[in-house]
Amino acid sequence: MKLYIAMKRGTTMAKKVKVSELVQQFQLEVISGDEGLKRQITTDDLNRPGLEMAGYFEYHPIERVQLLGRTELAFYAMLNPEERQDRMVRLCTDETPCIIVTRSLDVPEELVAVSNEQGIPVLRSSMATTTLTSRITGFLERKLAPTTTIHGVLCDVYGVGMLITGTSGIGKSETALELVKRGHRLIADDAVEIRQTSDFQLHGTAPELIRHLLEIRGVGIINVMTLFGAGAVRNNKRITLVIRLEAWQQDKQYDRLGLDEETTQIIDTDIPLVTIPVRPGRNLAVIIEVAAMNYRLKQMGLNAALQFTNKLTATIAEDMDDMD
Repeated sequence: MKLYIAMKRGTTMAKKVKVSELVQQFQLEVISGDEGLKRQITTDDLNRPGLEMAGYFEYHPIERVQLLGRTELAFYAMLNPEERQDRMVRLCTDETPCIIVTRSLDVPEELVAVSNEQGIPVLRSSMATTTLTSRITGFLERKLAPTTTIHGVLCDVYGVGMLITGTSGIGKSETALELVKRGHRLIADDAVEIRQTSDFQLHGTAPELIRHLLEIRGVGIINVMTLFGAGAVRNNKRITLVIRLEAWQQDKQYDRLGLDEETTQIIDTDIPLVTIPVRPGRNLAVIIEVAAMNYRLKQMGLNAALQFTNKLTATIAEDMDDMD
């Protein structure tokens, strides 16, 4: 596991999707331009070239997958032969990944000829345009989302996705084991693959090679699902809180009230951060459970630290008035 994380740790990857993956995922029919199935899709945005069919290509997004539905092809059929040829030549650019015709509609002959000449895949689906648009967008969002791999442990504690980080040997895996014994669930140990969605949410999972595995020094690698059952693991979880474990430093001032709310950035998303100092005698699993419950209370508008501060301020103000 250590060799695996050494290869993967801290890398942020910009992903691409081949047109052939789209064909396989949605069982699309390849009409022409099959030599271009290795073309890469780099954006999850799609385009329905309605204005382009009318001849307006000023802001044509050539890097997007192009969808031709009933509306576009009905308008296209009204054009004269010269205009039809012009539209298809301008639609099939070197950067266009592919063109999809929906509703099993007939593919224009001009499009077939130009696509074969330019090597642009023309695909066909039986689905309605809006349905196919929604499904392809969701698929591309998942596949093209920015990802990174972080050294840590991801657990589901009371429904809160908690990413536990810290230096090697600080006790992350042992803490995760105790959390699992207390009824919580493990998502990943050592290597946490994190994906950022379009709405800046972070979702973590474990690499397939080490899924459900936990490494405990002195014991070795254990399979959590085999030992504790299927209810002790899950495959992915949204990350909402980061717990950073660090060795206790005698000369460092730690937050004792909880008023100072820290954050840490993962990819482009800021996540709340709680730093827990580690020293003998501290029950980290219980502390992390309390941190999860306290986070949930804060999300519901109940902040114990803020309530205490307000009461303290009010008490001091009353005492000052009595002195006057």
